[in-house]
Amino acid sequence: MLEVKANLEAALARMGAATADLYVLPELFPSGYTFARQDEIAAVAEEAAAGPSFEVMAGFARQHRAHVVYGFAERAGERVYNSANLVGPDGRVGTYRKIHLFGREKLFFAPGEAPAPVYDLPWGRMGLMVCFDWYFPEVARGLALRGAELLVQPANLVLSHCPQAMITRSLENRVFSATCDRVGTETHDGVTHTFIGNSQVVSPGGDVLVRLSRDEEETAVVELDLASARSKQVGQYNDLFADRQVALYR
Repeated sequence: MLEVKANLEAALARMGAATADLYVLPELFPSGYTFARQDEIAAVAEEAAAGPSFEVMAGFARQHRAHVVYGFAERAGERVYNSANLVGPDGRVGTYRKIHLFGREKLFFAPGEAPAPVYDLPWGRMGLMVCFDWYFPEVARGLALRGAELLVQPANLVLSHCPQAMITRSLENRVFSATCDRVGTETHDGVTHTFIGNSQVVSPGGDVLVRLSRDEEETAVVELDLASARSKQVGQYNDLFADRQVALYR
């Protein structure tokens, strides 16, 4: 907790041992999650395009000609957001400020004011969400309706149902999803969080392509054919998006 330099070094060691087009790290990974006081966040928060985590992750993306998604505490004026950055070979592509804050996050962070974004990348269209956004199906549906083929979710999960729920999010939107979660227990100043691990990648058909440990730190590389997420066809006669009866859902 609050060991930014050590956390960045640990992430780089694991990332450097794997070759991929996209690397995904957990929510708030440089700082840890279990804040006790506002001054702790102030000490580790950074601007979206400046600061230790941005410099390290943007440098890695540039060196490896890859993209990286990572969660961090974003300082913007007088506010601090629980944010996720997407950086690529040419620097920052975009930042998403988490709109659905969970639990004690509400004590320290401001909610984002903009919808979860979709990015056109060299290998496909990626939608970005963070952790507790999974509980709100509108987020994943909105990303899919705007063309996302892959939903990427940095997370610090403490509720047990997210891995199974993201299977449903993939299935009901016919998209891939990739969740990167923490493992272990973090205790700080009398506050404890136990994370459920189970980082995973799910196919548009709801198949779990990989699910990592609940307790151990692990890394996996999965090859995806994002083109298979473009069809919303289910069987011969149904299209999940064309068949929506929006006027009847109100």
